[in-house]
Amino acid sequence: MSQNIARVAVAAATFAIDRPYDYTIPECMIEYAVPGMRVLVPFGQGNKNSEGVILSLADESNSKRLKSITALLDDVPALCDENLRLALWMSDRFFCTVFDALKAMLPAGMWFKDGVMKQSGKTIKIATLSINPNEADVLADEKRLRSPKQADVLSLLAGVGSMPIKDIYSITGAASPVMNALIKQNLLSVSEHKIYRRPEIKTIKDPKPITLTQGQQSVFDAVAPLVESENPEAVLLHGVTGSGKTLIYLKLIEHALALGKTAVVLVPEIALTPQTVSIFASYFGDMVAVLHSALGTGERFDEWKRIRSGVVRVVVGTRSAIFAPLKDIGLIVIDEEQEHTYKSESSPRYHARDVAKYRITHSGGLLLLSSATPSIESMHHAKTGKYKLFRIESRYNNKSLPEVLIADMRKELKDGNGGSISSVLRREIEYNLQNNEQTILFINRRGTNPLVACGECGFTFRCEKCTVNMTYHDTNKRLLCHYCGFSHPIHFNCPDCKGRLKYVGAGTQKVEVELEALFPGVGTIRMDADTVSRLNSHDKLLSSFREGNAQILLGTQMVTKGLDFENVTLVGVVSADASLYMSDYRAHERAFSLITQVVGRSGRGDKPGRAVIQTLTPAHDVIKLASKQDYDEFYAREIVFRQAQGSPPIHDLMTITATGSDETAVLQVCAKVAGALAYYFVGMNVKLLGPTPALVSKINNRYRYRLLVSCKNTKRVRNIIAHTLREISRDRLCRSVTVFADMDVYE
Repeated sequence: MSQNIARVAVAAATFAIDRPYDYTIPECMIEYAVPGMRVLVPFGQGNKNSEGVILSLADESNSKRLKSITALLDDVPALCDENLRLALWMSDRFFCTVFDALKAMLPAGMWFKDGVMKQSGKTIKIATLSINPNEADVLADEKRLRSPKQADVLSLLAGVGSMPIKDIYSITGAASPVMNALIKQNLLSVSEHKIYRRPEIKTIKDPKPITLTQGQQSVFDAVAPLVESENPEAVLLHGVTGSGKTLIYLKLIEHALALGKTAVVLVPEIALTPQTVSIFASYFGDMVAVLHSALGTGERFDEWKRIRSGVVRVVVGTRSAIFAPLKDIGLIVIDEEQEHTYKSESSPRYHARDVAKYRITHSGGLLLLSSATPSIESMHHAKTGKYKLFRIESRYNNKSLPEVLIADMRKELKDGNGGSISSVLRREIEYNLQNNEQTILFINRRGTNPLVACGECGFTFRCEKCTVNMTYHDTNKRLLCHYCGFSHPIHFNCPDCKGRLKYVGAGTQKVEVELEALFPGVGTIRMDADTVSRLNSHDKLLSSFREGNAQILLGTQMVTKGLDFENVTLVGVVSADASLYMSDYRAHERAFSLITQVVGRSGRGDKPGRAVIQTLTPAHDVIKLASKQDYDEFYAREIVFRQAQGSPPIHDLMTITATGSDETAVLQVCAKVAGALAYYFVGMNVKLLGPTPALVSKINNRYRYRLLVSCKNTKRVRNIIAHTLREISRDRLCRSVTVFADMDVYE
């Protein structure tokens, strides 16, 4: 008996009512409606069309009145059984709908919206000779054709056999009437071919053979057997900056391919992707594909199709590349594994590391987590035996770590220097300029001034929609909110008392202006969210710096990691204190990592490197340990604090967030959730904290309050939280309030 009922994950179903919905399969679709196929189904009382994915088939249903599938949206299933199993796991783990989890696995070019299928594709017309090339030459030479252009086309194709029509037009100057005439005479034929739109990848000319140092070789020898293991393994590779971890990745990928397996390499920043892809494509050619959000929709869709077709064996990309439709995965590398960009901030709120663990668990092979500054969680797992730990203690070819100088900005102020560039950093930049060497400067704020205030009454310009100060951008003379995008022109005087305004602090734009004043005529490239918004702009800016078109690269966090410029011998941390005092248990970890990583950009070539750390608190433990690149001492210090706080990795931290435009309603919903959870968690080793305002308590006119659940992340705890969220969604207060849960948030 054929199975004529499909169980479907429906896009229109919210988390509160998420479950498989049964639909009958029309007779004409029985043969094609299989698990993984996307479908169009009627949903709700209005029977509005909604996209869905078939999860399984059945021959009977508990529902009495079933609706019917309206249409199939694919010729073949877009998703495989592994995808379906992963989505079910994600819905339990990350408090999302099954459809949202499935949607994260597909490229943006494949969505059904407003009754139109949003699946991009591209074809090209190819003209092919229908006669013998010698005969074509004779026809062209004897001038028996009706026009010289026809002869030119035949002569061209006699040499190559076939060619895209647009290229024929370009070379010969022919037009469509010429081609149509040749087709009518049966002298050539035209066919359509699908082509893949691919991002431009610059490869290294004549890449050198991969040669490992003794330290790298010992790591490779120990780790390589794990790639072919049927039992999943997780390894943490802790190597100092510049230790050549990428070379180990290359050798491991080479080993995985030789075993008939595939590999995924994740990087934390889009800015790092072109450089990384260039390296891997230089060694593995067209077997490499790239996936990240800065690609055009068509490029992303076509790269996904190449991967699914099996011609791609290595995928490089940012967070979402973990869902690449590769088969037989033997190796997943997460480079700079500590970075918060691996965590999604919208549903599904997954961490790429967790998804990677799932995929390796079900495929066998190796998960390699790598960093010069591993997350406290990962190092804790390594020290307690969950991960295997390997270290590389020295830089590649025993190059020395940068000499670090501390610039005390309190002393600079006493000496009359109120600018962003200390006398120490200025001196070192001047030395670099004299020696034609390059400099990277890091400040983790964009704009000109993060605060504009009245020096007389204390008025500050706050965003009308968010509980944050607005940042002044001198390029357009406007104040801008970096959370919601609201902006308005700057006032010349205080709107309250008409007093003079003070411009406090510095961002990338202000530092850029100061550099131009201090070093006139010296090229500076600025990299921040304002300069890299256009397609491929990351790669263009970095390529320009690599080619020596500028002596100074100034940027935010995107310049702190993964970049490898041989002529960079100086790094400056303009404001090392900026992230030290955030009200977040990860504040010190983030500050240590940023400083250590950016210092490590210096001295990676033949010349020794230096670094200048500018700080108002030179005696702070984090500053001192980062300047010495002493990760082990920092970890020992930090894990004591985590144990005292009961924060990760000692306990897991679930966060339940309520948002809405009515602050009273948001607080009432939080109170109800807290009461329900307190009841359900009686007798369990769970601590419930809050509700408290989020770090930024209002964004774009929506208030945000949170409950924190300190616990061990078990299925029972997750089920209680999920049940509570579903129950509270039925409360009338939730008509204007959104409630969601997340695990180990990064804000």
